[in-house]
Amino acid sequence: MGPMRTAVVSDLHLGGLAGADVARSGRPLDALAEAVSDADRLILLGDIVELRERPLAEALEVARPVLERLGAAMAGRPVVIVPGNHDHALAEPWLARLRLAGERLPAEAEWPVEPGDGAAGLISEWMPEVQLTLAYPGLRLRDDVYATHGHYLDLHLTIPRLESIAASAMGRITRMGQDAHSAADYETVLAPMYSFYAGLAQGASAAALAGGSSFSRKVWQWASDGRGAENPEPELVATRERASAAATRFLLGRVTIPGAVAALNVLGLGPFRATLTGEELRRSGLDAMARVAETLAPGTPHVVFGHTHRPGPLARDDVTEWTTTSGIRLWNSGSWLHEGAFVRSAHDSPYWPGTVLTVEDDGPPSVRNVLGR
Repeated sequence: MGPMRTAVVSDLHLGGLAGADVARSGRPLDALAEAVSDADRLILLGDIVELRERPLAEALEVARPVLERLGAAMAGRPVVIVPGNHDHALAEPWLARLRLAGERLPAEAEWPVEPGDGAAGLISEWMPEVQLTLAYPGLRLRDDVYATHGHYLDLHLTIPRLESIAASAMGRITRMGQDAHSAADYETVLAPMYSFYAGLAQGASAAALAGGSSFSRKVWQWASDGRGAENPEPELVATRERASAAATRFLLGRVTIPGAVAALNVLGLGPFRATLTGEELRRSGLDAMARVAETLAPGTPHVVFGHTHRPGPLARDDVTEWTTTSGIRLWNSGSWLHEGAFVRSAHDSPYWPGTVLTVEDDGPPSVRNVLGR
């Protein structure tokens, strides 16, 4: 068997109402198809289709041209779909079979996709020339490389994003708190929330769905102060914190960020921190993902994830931040979503869309941006 090159792409969010899914057409789609065309295997690592902002059939039709293009680029080779939180419904046929059989979800599972397998089955009809499988919540790319979307980290995130607040609330409802010791435990806490969001998209108006999804973006847009989501200068961090507090007062009324966070913590929905900066979002996400990695893939040298839209580690990063206490190296596959709250027009922003992560036969994964940053 010859060398194996695996391309990993995550967070396309195809079908988002804001139109920020840059891979939907044009030069970005050409660059994506070209970037994966020389791979021996393609991993679509979650949040490929945006199923929270449109009804299922409509979202899939928006995504169809991109999926067909990727299928043509990967003809004759394997493509693996690994659902995330925004396209969790893709995994439902297999999760339902596990429930009916009384089996617990393992950390690594992969199944062939057939035409009758729900939404994923429909996607298989649009990619007739590939060997399509679905893996959830993750799979091994090599003996020493495990990949998962990374959405389980929301249960441990200390930044008070709406998703992490909801995850913490589900932890209380299920009486598990943050004590998840397996993939099955994470699903017990989080899957009902994913089902709720997906169900809401089937009946709510487009305006309501767009308004709900824009809340966090508005806060971060003020917090970033137009300079990109990460900048180590203390005065800019302070500016973002003041701007973030102002944004929250505007959106929630006369409640400061520290006051709102204190209230959440008193209610047992935490612990959350009041600092809203890009740096804190990165650190909090990595700390949370470290807990997930130690649970799903203990002892694995490399764990690849998406979800946070922040690729890395990049050349500017401190590698120790991307290493767990047991020595697992974390790698993030970035996104193909242009979020103005993070990047505006700053091409040097770490959140700039267009990341492809590559795993070769040996050596660590590599991260590159293919949209000319």
